[in-house]
Amino acid sequence: MASIPDLSGYVRDALDVELPEFAPRPTVISGSPAESAVVLYQDEHLEVGVWECTPGVFPGARAGYNELMVFVKGAGTITPDGGDPVEIGPGTVYPTLDGWSSVWDVTETVRKVYVIWDDRR
Repeated sequence: MASIPDLSGYVRDALDVELPEFAPRPTVISGSPAESAVVLYQDEHLEVGVWECTPGVFPGARAGYNELMVFVKGAGTITPDGGDPVEIGPGTVYPTLDGWSSVWDVTETVRKVYVIWDDRR
C-alpha cells in the first residue's frame, strides 16, 4: 500500500490566503475582470488552489481537466452553455467536467477554492 502524504502543511483559511498581483483575464465579454491564483498543492494528476476574480463578464471552459469549485466570497452567476444561470456565492459548490463551457458574470469579487484533476490514471 502506498503511503499517504502528510498534507497538514497545506491547511489554510481560504479568505486569508495571500494572492499574487492581479492580471487582466485573457478573454473578456464586458467589464475589466482581473484574476489571481495561488496553488496550494500540486502533483501529477491533482491541483488545489485559491482563485479570485474581480467583476466582469467572461467565458469559462474546461479543456482536458475537471474542476470542483467551492466559493467562499463574492457574488455572480455562471451560465453553462445550454443551461440556466447558477447563482454563486459563499458556500456554493460547483463541479465541472472536461468539455464544460459557460459565461461568468461576476458582480462582486469572487474567491474560490478549487480542485483540478485529470482522468489520466
